[in-house]
Amino acid sequence: MTTTNSTLAAVVPHFKNFRVAVVGDMMLDRYIFGRASRISPEAPVPVVAVEREHETAGGAANVTRNILGLGGQAVACGIAGTDARGDALVRLLQAEGADCSAIIRTPERPTTVKTRVIANNQQVVRIDREVTAPVPAAIRAQLEAQVLEMIRRKSIQAIVFEDYAKGLLDQDMMQRMADAARAAGVITALDPHPSHAFTITGLTLMTPNRAEAFGLAGAYYRNGVQPISADLPLLEVSRKLRRDWQVEQLLVTLGADGMALFMEPPPVLHIPTKAREVFDVSGAGDTVIATFTLALLAGATPGEAAQIANHAAGMVVAKVGTVPITVPELLASLAAG
Repeated sequence: MTTTNSTLAAVVPHFKNFRVAVVGDMMLDRYIFGRASRISPEAPVPVVAVEREHETAGGAANVTRNILGLGGQAVACGIAGTDARGDALVRLLQAEGADCSAIIRTPERPTTVKTRVIANNQQVVRIDREVTAPVPAAIRAQLEAQVLEMIRRKSIQAIVFEDYAKGLLDQDMMQRMADAARAAGVITALDPHPSHAFTITGLTLMTPNRAEAFGLAGAYYRNGVQPISADLPLLEVSRKLRRDWQVEQLLVTLGADGMALFMEPPPVLHIPTKAREVFDVSGAGDTVIATFTLALLAGATPGEAAQIANHAAGMVVAKVGTVPITVPELLASLAAG
């Protein structure tokens, strides 16, 4: 049966029926917006005249925002410091409707903050304040117990793991949660980080970008070619990842080339990008994994879920900053074709 845009649009209203736990590195994103019209006499850098500043939830918290923006229900599961930035992060998430009861506040490390300076609609520099050493085992155990209890109570229908390599997630912890989720029929999705050598098996979905996919496979990076069926390095990387990770659906995002979905049976499904303008790619991967997961929960096939996620990604890169896509925006994009 041919999938039409109306078929895809019919899935979206059902997003509201599902609750997703987002487990991973929660951050606070700060944006400093201004104008740059001259170069500093002190160094070859632009002088940015600040016009306004803005804070929003980022990292795994941005996936939480995307799920909420698309009408779903979300539980934020991670850590934050007992500092003013942690207060701001929790306040921002709660204001958007997130359940923050699984965010563990700790004085042992500060809240991760990423500050982006935007001049003339272009990012000039990013400043990171973070600690990336492993989180204490007791805090990890507390977070894991909370997620396992949600699975046991059947209060969630999916888990999204968001790994930004900030010291929270480790292999054993994630594998136990993934195993419990699979046994309970709970969808599991991972946005991986190539700096982590561990392999989590039995996931429903994994969504690396092209560079991350090559890194995770331990392969030398190669530029893409079209059609995807002729992109032999990518095809080999996908086979290795699916074999080693035993993942049901591998969605590799390809920037301007869209995305490629690998699953059984072959062949690969290539979805060309819907982006017309690209201002900021930050947060695009968050949008993809949130949309794909909700679409699967709402009854879409993997191919349909990829197409819906592609529409969402095409819109988010046309915005500056990590801005979640809303249901009316997604429906408008689907209607436009």
